[in-house]
Amino acid sequence: MSALFNFHSFLTVVLLVVSTCTFLKMQFPSILQHKTGFRGFFWKAARIGERLSPWVAAGCFTMGVSIIFF
Repeated sequence: MSALFNFHSFLTVVLLVVSTCTFLKMQFPSILQHKTGFRGFFWKAARIGERLSPWVAAGCFTMGVSIIFF
């Protein structure tokens, strides 16, 4: 089943995108400098990860626990 039709998979994909973009922006800041266009989406995801990092971390932890036990 596609991640678009399964809400659990969709949340997993969103958390992975936000976490990955944030990590890439911290390691290689020049990659995500463009704020418009296709790469602008990834810049915004990295921005969400930077500003809401405690919530993103809690979401990743909760998603990990739900994947392991459910």
